[in-house]
Amino acid sequence: MKDDFNIERFLDEEKKIKIWPAKRDLKIEILKYLAQKFETGVIYTEKEVNEIIKNWHTFSDFFLLRRGLIDMKYLSRTKDGLQYWKEER
Repeated sequence: MKDDFNIERFLDEEKKIKIWPAKRDLKIEILKYLAQKFETGVIYTEKEVNEIIKNWHTFSDFFLLRRGLIDMKYLSRTKDGLQYWKEER
C-alpha cells in the first residue's frame, strides 16, 4: 500500500475508524478495511450490518459507511434492503 493510502491515522487505538477522510482514494481504503469485517457467503440483515459498522467506527454515521460499502460493491443488498452480503473480490 502506498504511504499516501496509509489509513492508520484514521483509526483509533482499537483500530476503529475515527475520521472519514476527505480524499476519495483514502475513503476507498477505509471501505476496504471495513469490508474485511464481513464474511463472504453470509447473509446479513440491515440491523446486523449496522451492528458490524457500529463496532468498527466511532463517529456514528451508519448510513454513510453502509452506502459507501454498497456503492463500491463491497456489499450488495436486495432491492428491499432486507438482505446484505459481501461480494467476493
